[in-house]
Amino acid sequence: MTIVPLIFTSGLASGINAYAVVLLLGLLGRFAGADSVPAALERTDVLLAAAALFLLEAVADKIPYVDSVWDVAHTVIRPIAGATVGALIASTDPGSLSEVAAGAMGGTTALVSHLVKASLRMAVNTSPEPASNIAVSLAEDVSVAGLVTLAIFHPWLAASIAAVLLLAGVLLVWFAINRIRAFRARRRERRAARAAGTAGTVDAPGTVGATGPGSP
Repeated sequence: MTIVPLIFTSGLASGINAYAVVLLLGLLGRFAGADSVPAALERTDVLLAAAALFLLEAVADKIPYVDSVWDVAHTVIRPIAGATVGALIASTDPGSLSEVAAGAMGGTTALVSHLVKASLRMAVNTSPEPASNIAVSLAEDVSVAGLVTLAIFHPWLAASIAAVLLLAGVLLVWFAINRIRAFRARRRERRAARAAGTAGTVDAPGTVGATGPGSP
């Protein structure tokens, strides 16, 4: 069942850049003779649309905060794309895996990887310079291209790498959330300490105009 690792890998890659997945699969199926690629993805109109959207995402994904807005807009699109690609891949090998199960696998994997990507990109956006966004975006593009291409020729190896990357991404998100919570807790403590110090200074005896005996 070589289509199972292909569905898993394409789902994970779709959660990062769905348009790149459709474009690469279509090109590999049309020009590299990949039998596991659905014929629907090899159509000229599909390739042209995927190429145009990929170029648009390639620009938006490298601009700080614009990338996060783009991710929010694709919270539904990427899982749907992963599910659709998974179902189409299953249709190329009837009987090996139902299209419903393939769609569920592709869509779920795409959703998880999308949430990991979106969370990490929001963390990257806290950096004051745009170079980190560009570097991370390029790394994502290269990873998607490498995983999808590898999945066509060595599906189990690609799926193993994809699983490791997904687990690493989840751990990074967990680590980032804990760091953010700790930072906010320290900031609240500092604010509370400053507020207590200010109140103590104002209420200290003799610091505010005295009105007792002997006052002018």
